[in-house]
Amino acid sequence: MPDREDLHRQACRVPGRRRPGAPGCRQGGAAVTASVGGDPRFEDIRAAIAADPGNAWARDRGYSPLYTAGPRARVMVVGQAPGRVAQESGLPWNDASGAKLFEWLGVAEGQFRDPDLFALLPMDFYYPGKGATGDLPPRKDFAPRWHPPLLDLMPKIELTILIGGYAQKYYLASRVKKNLTETVHAFREYLPTTIPLVHPSPLNFRWQARNPWFATDVLPVLRAQVASALAGNPKKLQ
Repeated sequence: MPDREDLHRQACRVPGRRRPGAPGCRQGGAAVTASVGGDPRFEDIRAAIAADPGNAWARDRGYSPLYTAGPRARVMVVGQAPGRVAQESGLPWNDASGAKLFEWLGVAEGQFRDPDLFALLPMDFYYPGKGATGDLPPRKDFAPRWHPPLLDLMPKIELTILIGGYAQKYYLASRVKKNLTETVHAFREYLPTTIPLVHPSPLNFRWQARNPWFATDVLPVLRAQVASALAGNPKKLQ
C-alpha cells in the first residue's frame, strides 16, 4: 500500500495546468491543505481521493478534489458536484449560487469557508462536465466511498443541509418524498438534524415564485438552525 508521501506525489503528478498551491500538493516541501482542518488523517484522505485510479481523468485536467472538512465542523452542506467555475477556482460554491446560499444560511462567506464551522461535501468532489441539459450528475459510487471516512472524523456535526435531489435521495433514503418540492416542503419532518433545500441557483427563481412558502417558512428555520448549530446548541424545532 502506498505511504502518505507516495499518495501526495501521485495526487500532484499533473501535467502543467495545476495552479500553484492546489490543495493536497506540496510547495516548498509543505502540504497545502487550505480546505481541510489540519488533522493529518484528513490530508491522507484527500491524497487518497486525488490518487485514486478512478479520478485519473480529473488529475489529467489539473483538478483537485473540491470539498471542505475539519474535525470541529458543526454544519455539513451536501450539494451535487462542483460547477466548472468552482472547480477551476478551487473554491466550493464560488459563483452566484454560493452568494445566494450564504444569504439563505445567514452567514458571511468567511464563516462558510471555515472548516472549523462548515464541512462542504458534495456528492462528487469533481466537476463532472456538461451534459445535454446541464452539468452531468455526480458519480453514483463516489459519495458512498468517500463520505463515510470523512464523517467518521467529524463527530461535532450538528446539522446536515441537503441541497438538491441527489443529496436528498442518498441521505434521506426511504424518507425522501416523491419529488424535491415535496421533500423540501416536509422539512420539519427531518429537524433538528437535517434540512433539505432546493438548489440556490439563480435559475430556480421560477420555482421560488411558485413556492413562496420556501422563503416564509423554510429560510427562517434554516437560519435559526444554522446559528444554533454553530453555537453548539441545536434547537429542537418541530
